[in-house]
Amino acid sequence: MIMTADVPITQALLAQGSVLAQDDTVHAPSVAYGAISPMLVLLGAACLGVLVEAFVPRSSRWAAQVGLTLLALLVSGVALAVYASGSTRVDMSTLAGTVAVDRPTLFLWGTLLVLAAASVLLIADRSVEPGGAFLSDTTAGTVLDRVQAGARSTHTEVFPLTLFSLGGMMAFVAANDLLTMFVALEVLSLPLYLLTGLARRRQLLSQEASLKYFLLGAFASAIFLYGLALLYGYAGSVRLADIAKAASGTDRSDTLLFAGLALLLVGLCFKASIGPFHTWTPDVYQGAPTPVTALMSACTKVAAFGALLRVLNVAFEGTRWDWRPVMWVVAILSMLIGTIIALTQTDMKRMLAYSSVAHAGFILVGTIALTPQGLSGSLFYLLAYGLTVIAAFGVVTLVRDSRGEAAHLSQWSGLGKRSPIVAGVFSLLMLSMAGVPLTAGFIGKFAVFSAGLQDGMAPLVVVGVLMSAIAAFFYLRVIVLMFFSEPAADGPTVTVPGVFTTVAISIGVIGTVLLGVVPGPVLDLSAVHSFLS
Repeated sequence: MIMTADVPITQALLAQGSVLAQDDTVHAPSVAYGAISPMLVLLGAACLGVLVEAFVPRSSRWAAQVGLTLLALLVSGVALAVYASGSTRVDMSTLAGTVAVDRPTLFLWGTLLVLAAASVLLIADRSVEPGGAFLSDTTAGTVLDRVQAGARSTHTEVFPLTLFSLGGMMAFVAANDLLTMFVALEVLSLPLYLLTGLARRRQLLSQEASLKYFLLGAFASAIFLYGLALLYGYAGSVRLADIAKAASGTDRSDTLLFAGLALLLVGLCFKASIGPFHTWTPDVYQGAPTPVTALMSACTKVAAFGALLRVLNVAFEGTRWDWRPVMWVVAILSMLIGTIIALTQTDMKRMLAYSSVAHAGFILVGTIALTPQGLSGSLFYLLAYGLTVIAAFGVVTLVRDSRGEAAHLSQWSGLGKRSPIVAGVFSLLMLSMAGVPLTAGFIGKFAVFSAGLQDGMAPLVVVGVLMSAIAAFFYLRVIVLMFFSEPAADGPTVTVPGVFTTVAISIGVIGTVLLGVVPGPVLDLSAVHSFLS
């Protein structure tokens, strides 16, 4: 009787399942491979780099990794140029709407590739520091270290780690939902934690910086993830467009919305070195190998501000009057902290680190404007600052003493008499950071401050101009030290740069001059108007 009674029930369930199977067909998401090919090339090359580490003999590994990395950047750039210049190109979202390939994404990808190419050249150089700037199999300064320096025995895993980080940065600026953004954040951050601790000299300082960066980065990532969870609880979705829709047309309490936004911004401001969330920046910049510092100061800032621009413009543009006063305060604090503390620094890398915090405050003026002019000015500033700071750190690697890089400011005294070319190049870069006319820094500041004035942020712009004037002091102080002070008898020497370092510095210097003299073409490219929503 029981079996008889169960037969109709079983048949009904099977029939219902058959109907559901027919109606709820699962379709694989479409993938626009041409649109995301620049990112895929870098991630694929990073995976190949891991295989090179495993199977290529150590004696040939450095050449193989350098060639693979530079080739990957070149192919990625060609793929980007081909797609961006195509007559059928349109702003689109792909991978089930998780990645947005629009004009801001393409400009940011191009910026990342240019800055990454210069950074990789600094990382690959083996002439400035015999054996390279990265950790070797022996202790730096020993007899065995000097013997092995010519064999280029340094750890070459820095190249796939760099490519993985760059791939994460490209995904970060294109992420169209918060979950994808979080995954990309981890992909770009984890390799940087490792790269920070691989300095060949001052290894304890480098490892300490790596540990600090990892711990503080883990807290920032957790805060970001908590904000993501709160926003999902508010909107029922992690997509930026869905959050914007929920914020503009719901009667729910805004507590979850603004609490989630606050935590989200903390995580993004940490990665962008925006004060007062900058505490990792001076120690990590000082302790990391200088080529890695150049990579972080330029590319990481581009990635972080790219994500911040997308989040604010797409998800929270409709609630700007609620969060903008808070971001005003953050921008002012960043400019104040970076400028005032940089005045007291005696270490060149720490001075440039606090300078980075001040510049983050300047870029934030254009970021929170939420206008086409603000977006265009911010994108231009990121490229201009990135080119300048990479060249500056490239010059820092050339000024050396018996212990390595001569980082103390007093050791730069009289550098203009020892090496006028190096001192002149560094002076040009300092003037650009100070915002002197006919340099990229001046055009960048003019662009973001003009956008701020047009959007009614005159008080914030006044603070920015004042901080720029004060910041000029510590930039000009370096120039005075180099040209108007006598060199010490045991002062540092200037190492003749190799081809890689020369090309990297040249890219930064030429870009700094061209963007200052003829900024029009790049400003036209950066006039992207809006993000894909």
